[in-house]
Amino acid sequence: MLQFEYDLAFHCAPALAGIKPANLMSCSNKTYPDLDKLLQEYRKTAIAEDIRFSILCSCPHHSLLLVYRQTALEEWLQRPDVAALLVKEGYPVDKGVSEMLAHLGVRLAQCSDFPHEIGLFLGYPPADVLAFRHFRGQNYKFCGYWKVYNNEEEALRWFQRFDLCRDCLCRRLKQGMTIPQLFTCALSKSNYCYAA
Repeated sequence: MLQFEYDLAFHCAPALAGIKPANLMSCSNKTYPDLDKLLQEYRKTAIAEDIRFSILCSCPHHSLLLVYRQTALEEWLQRPDVAALLVKEGYPVDKGVSEMLAHLGVRLAQCSDFPHEIGLFLGYPPADVLAFRHFRGQNYKFCGYWKVYNNEEEALRWFQRFDLCRDCLCRRLKQGMTIPQLFTCALSKSNYCYAA
């Protein structure tokens, strides 16, 4: 089993399986010096499954890789509550996912602080993204895949679902399956969205 495949499944299982629009993975440039070349083969296989890979930004030590379902992310970002928040941050919501990801990449490169709206791209509930910004990451009710300020029971159910998904994909890799094989076993994209 390739370490990259295991890392990808561990950090991005919900997006790969279609129960979340996107996941983010920090890739060490020391461990993965040729990340873009490594992704080329995965991109060929994943396109048919609507899975995309985008290196949002790189520094001398790490690259941030966004793994996402194209259709799911488009639908999520067009939700009125999500789109309204992104417009306030200057995102070109009428230009599609590629342009919005390019804008996010610029924000990541230029901001001295991590742009909090990235949570919207990852399918986090807009109310929690707003609360995180308002409380500056403090006063949350509990922390899992994100800091939860609202709807704790619902968030906990999603966190458990994400954990089960990750455990299942990692177990299948350990049993000898590959990421391309897992793409073809992915769940229906209709189940992707936290707050749909």
